Amino acid sequence: MKEILKRGITGIVYVLLLLSAVFLNSDAFDFLFMAFGLACLFEYKRIVKLKGYYVFVAYLALWWAYIYLIKSDWIINVLLVATLLIDFFLLYFLFSKKEITFKPLHKFLIALFFLGGGCIFLTMIPYRGGGFEKILIMGIFILIWVNDSFAYLVGRKLGRTKLFPTVSPKKTIEGAAGGLIFALIAAYIISIFETNLSIIQWFILATVIVVAGNLGDLIESKFKRKANVKDSGAILPGHGGIWDRLDSLVFAAPFAFLTLIIFSHVS
Repeated sequence: MKEILKRGITGIVYVLLLLSAVFLNSDAFDFLFMAFGLACLFEYKRIVKLKGYYVFVAYLALWWAYIYLIKSDWIINVLLVATLLIDFFLLYFLFSKKEITFKPLHKFLIALFFLGGGCIFLTMIPYRGGGFEKILIMGIFILIWVNDSFAYLVGRKLGRTKLFPTVSPKKTIEGAAGGLIFALIAAYIISIFETNLSIIQWFILATVIVVAGNLGDLIESKFKRKANVKDSGAILPGHGGIWDRLDSLVFAAPFAFLTLIIFSHVS
């Protein structure tokens, strides 16, 4: 009970922090996810034993350039392609039965594009329409939270079939299915308030976010299993580190961004 209470209080503070940043102003939102990106990099760097601090400099330079300076679609697409290539490489790392050893350059590129690129695209999503679309980005947060919460609840009650036991023994196929179903219900409700996307588009976006988010969670779990650690950090009582909270979001963000680009071209 004490652990559940601690997790609940930390979760409420985390959600209130996000809500405050989103609805205060766009600069607060930008700064929050820039800081979250630095925290994720710090935790990742410790887990994979990446030496030096140059990855922080590279991330801050990339973040500043793409959030405040670069407006050209084709240059943004270059970063998107680089980020997705690293993400697909990490999927190979996740599903491969071979032992994969990362060299320092590999660790740096994964940090910069998987974590850095993920936070950058998450920050860029609400600006896709030209303004700062608060309901859109909150909708994406809600889809992730609903999926995580109901995957856990359904998995505890109905879970029988292990999803990926070698990486995350507690996750079940029933839990994953339950998370997706409730995320689709949430997407329907969100579509009532955010009408720039149709109901079908919200369903597609929810599916992309849930599937990619689950994969991002498993990828982080594999990194932690290789490093023989339970959590990426201890900054959030009952939840672990910042990367533990954002693993789904940072992996799903570039896929969600790509989905929104596709929607803008087919609408």
